Amino acid sequence: MKKNYVSNSQESVRMFKSDFLESLSKVHFFVPIIIFLPVILICTYMALFDTQMSIGRYAVLFFGGLFIWTFTEYILHRFVFHYVPKAEWALRLHFIFHGVHHDYPSDAKRLVMPPSASIPLATGFFFLFRALLPFHTDVLGFFPGFILGYLVYDIGHYAIHHFNFKGGIWKTIKRHHMLHHYQDPSKGYGVSSALWDKVFRSDFDKQ
Repeated sequence: MKKNYVSNSQESVRMFKSDFLESLSKVHFFVPIIIFLPVILICTYMALFDTQMSIGRYAVLFFGGLFIWTFTEYILHRFVFHYVPKAEWALRLHFIFHGVHHDYPSDAKRLVMPPSASIPLATGFFFLFRALLPFHTDVLGFFPGFILGYLVYDIGHYAIHHFNFKGGIWKTIKRHHMLHHYQDPSKGYGVSSALWDKVFRSDFDKQ
């Protein structure tokens, strides 16, 4: 990841000549909530009332999904978003998906994932979990937890870059992410949590 240029402007740099493609690359931070909160509620309703899933089983699956999200977030950020290819066309894709965020970390319209990417990814994960879980209906308990984790990550990421936290856990999370941006982008891949950075020894020495 390039470290030689960082803009603190909140304006959006243009990435595409096409106005349509440009519009797909930008999104208001509240859009993921509008899209995915109903998904959480519908899945929960179907789990508890359509399939008659017990509250206990739902809770285990829900928190399992939440936990798996934290791992997924870390893996995607470290090994997908920070993989720097050599081919020119691949470098262009890398910039579109993540490089632009490191060059323009305060771009207010590119801090949450646009629906053009989040909806296909969420759909893919839904059917992956449906195939992997012991019973296909388990996904109705697991997926809401996973999606809640994603929403905390996405909205939290916006807040980290635009809110001035005075203390507490969010100030600690903000500091961790700012070190990733402004000190060493090869460390600190966890955004909503530093858990997996500690496990895989990619955390910062914050003494």
